[in-house]
Amino acid sequence: MSASPTSPSKAALLFAFAVVYVVWGSTYLGIRFAIESIPPLLMAGARHLLAGLLLYGFMRVRGTPKPTVHGWGVALIIGICLLTIGNGGVTLGEQYISSGLAALLAATVPMFLTLFGWLSGISARPKLGVMLGLGLGLAGVYLLASTSEAGQVAIPGHEAIGIACVLTAALLWSIGSLYAKKKQPSSSPFLAGSMQMICGGLVMLVAALAHGEAANFTPTTITTKSWLAFGYLVVFGSILAFSAYIWLLRAVEPALAGTNAFVNPVVAIILGWAFADEPLNIQMLGGAALIVAAVGLVVLGGRAKKFSVPAQRPQVEA
Repeated sequence: MSASPTSPSKAALLFAFAVVYVVWGSTYLGIRFAIESIPPLLMAGARHLLAGLLLYGFMRVRGTPKPTVHGWGVALIIGICLLTIGNGGVTLGEQYISSGLAALLAATVPMFLTLFGWLSGISARPKLGVMLGLGLGLAGVYLLASTSEAGQVAIPGHEAIGIACVLTAALLWSIGSLYAKKKQPSSSPFLAGSMQMICGGLVMLVAALAHGEAANFTPTTITTKSWLAFGYLVVFGSILAFSAYIWLLRAVEPALAGTNAFVNPVVAIILGWAFADEPLNIQMLGGAALIVAAVGLVVLGGRAKKFSVPAQRPQVEA
């Protein structure tokens, strides 16, 4: 995935989409395993901070220019939207709902991207098919929200809290993605991604401390499974997949970058069913079908007849 100002190759685009589709679909289960013995916000904050520092150091050693103070301010805003609230909301939500249901609810992201992209002037006005997709999406979310089976979760009996957390995360993720399309912390998408992870991770750690998560927590209580899941989330979920997403936001339209919601629910449900004994029932499948159909209508209905990648990457504002 080259960061050159020329149009990215089809191979680079396919690789980036594959990473975002498959790896992020698996991170729902990874989060589930990690928070079994690590407090959720503490885990998520440490995950992104560590990943951000590693990627930032690597990019600076390679000679990427040092970011400006203004760039750090932009990274802070994006990091809070995408990671502190976006990823943090999903992490908190998975205490109350299954990883598959969390992934399905997060499939509303492309709908939010299309709607807010139009309202902000980034994309064209939604067509009739897009509006139909929004309606189907709401129906699918309602069907998922009314399910009585949440699987084996840390705090059962409070599914509404988990659903609210994930939907709020999806909303702020969409807003942050659109902001990242217009404002860039660095000319390098990978340095920009590392800055956003550092900022979002730090704010998330502060939130974890304010929430009292460190009060009764000791690292010696972390299980091997949680450590392995944490390592997977740092390397694959943050460094690889998040960087691929930030790169895609510059290469394609935001709604297209958000189409990982097509595949993420399928990957999450299969993995949750196979490795975490999570339920797979008709109601969830019905909600999944409605949401996937809705996202398809929203994204495909909002596309131009011929898709093209911008020839030149926007420059960083002074």
